[in-house]
Amino acid sequence: MTTALRRYPVLIALCIAALFMVVPFLIVAVNAFKSPAEYSQHGPLSVPEGLYLDGLKSFWQRVDFGQKLVNSVLISGSVAVLAVILSVLNAYAIGIGRIKGRTWVLAFFVLANVLPQEALVYPIYYLAKQAGLYDTRLSVIIVFTVIQAAFGTYLLSSVLGQFPREIIEAARIDGANKWQVLWRIVVPVSRPTIGVLLVFFFIWTWNEFLLPLVMLISNDNQTVSVALGVLQGQRLMDATMTNAAALLGVLPAIVFFLVFQRTLTRGIAVGAVK
Repeated sequence: MTTALRRYPVLIALCIAALFMVVPFLIVAVNAFKSPAEYSQHGPLSVPEGLYLDGLKSFWQRVDFGQKLVNSVLISGSVAVLAVILSVLNAYAIGIGRIKGRTWVLAFFVLANVLPQEALVYPIYYLAKQAGLYDTRLSVIIVFTVIQAAFGTYLLSSVLGQFPREIIEAARIDGANKWQVLWRIVVPVSRPTIGVLLVFFFIWTWNEFLLPLVMLISNDNQTVSVALGVLQGQRLMDATMTNAAALLGVLPAIVFFLVFQRTLTRGIAVGAVK
């Protein structure tokens, strides 16, 4: 045992970390299919005797979960795509175009990443009110596109700053203009990194709570995370319905992550090789 600990310390640490992440999810999934009486009698660690689906159905109907799911997918998907496009354009100008004041521009994007969202709530709320976008999904899409693109620009700028200049010069000699160099050479070569950003932007936006809570007050516009937080605050759910709500809220993000797992793995592997 001691030899294994010395030989594979990183692997063992990863296994322990995975265990701490998987066990809470399994507990939530198990308790989502228990009846309130069974939960009260046997506790949260017992195995359910059967599949109790009333908690899932009650939560789905109470919050109109189908509409909340559509809102979250629409907002998260739009932000992921738009933020990636904006990040690519910005990073191309900064990393390859070598614009003047490149260091100060990157410092500005870093500052945008470290600002807490609590400091942005009132300015964003005021601007949305003045622009007539308050309580619209478009306002949240715009805000999170800018926030996520700040991180994407900073990351891609460092990647594209190391892009082989010989390839770009060869393309320009062959008659390619700046747009052709971007879409036919830079983007295909950087596709693994772009894929990683796409996955991260979707999951990060899906899990956002504070700004959607402030910006989306109508029930028809709220996201999954806001619906979960509002209902829990109202104390209207029993323990099994709480677990059912948590399970429904996290499953779409897990499915999205699993679907794009190969993209994420490829992007990380390419970055490690570089």
